[in-house]
Amino acid sequence: MSDASTGSATGGSLSEGATTEGAGSASDDGIRLQKVLANRGVASRRVAEQMIVEGRVRVNGLVVTELGRRIHPETDLVDVDGTAIQLDESKRYVILNKPTGVVSSMNDDRGRPDLRQFTQEWDERLYNVGRLDADTSGLLVLTNDGALAHVLAHPSFGVTKVYIAKVEGQVLPQTIQRLIRGVDLEDGRIAADKARLLDASRGESLVELTLHSGKNRIVRRMLAEVGHPVVELVRRQFGPLHLGTLPVGKARELTTVERGALLTLSRTTDSAPADPAE
Repeated sequence: MSDASTGSATGGSLSEGATTEGAGSASDDGIRLQKVLANRGVASRRVAEQMIVEGRVRVNGLVVTELGRRIHPETDLVDVDGTAIQLDESKRYVILNKPTGVVSSMNDDRGRPDLRQFTQEWDERLYNVGRLDADTSGLLVLTNDGALAHVLAHPSFGVTKVYIAKVEGQVLPQTIQRLIRGVDLEDGRIAADKARLLDASRGESLVELTLHSGKNRIVRRMLAEVGHPVVELVRRQFGPLHLGTLPVGKARELTTVERGALLTLSRTTDSAPADPAE
């Protein structure tokens, strides 16, 4: 991953509370910081100027209080009140509620329905972040930001995913605790970060599982191991993103708030592996 993606919003080894008028590129041929913030819809230029004076804006991890400060949106990283601001307008971030029967590929070599049908309204070439099985529906992120995709998809960064599973049988409290303690699968032991029973009736149960594992078909394998095969499975949350009311088969661009949350996660996530075994 590039230095821009691995460098945290706190500026790496620099003190998080440091203040400087020369943060980022020091040359004066860039664009005024308050103009960049206004252009990106953060606030009006006057309000942006007040934010800068109040010390709420950082460039490359360092607080900037100089109104004449100029930056280069292509290379500098900016955050306001600790939330990252997207400056690179060439990057696109899309959320999709993937239907069942669709494979997580932009070009399936077996001719099965793939993700291309959901990306036609965007000119950029988008790629899926991670995968969902063809028989699993729910939240899938599509982007052309490779650095962010790496942070979201790689299990070493510990980004959590939340799934709702309809399973066979009556799930008992001790089964939920077993999922949290961990179960032994053929490729090693795996434990849910969180698990809870949502409902149980007529021989089926609804279980919510939170995991950071990226192992193949992990939710289905865990639930089968504890004696409750999955009937239906949907991913409701990926990192800070929630599926919300987005209909199945529909895609939309992330909101400004959602983009900020994703970029903040990308810049601040610890690069140390959360689970080297994965």
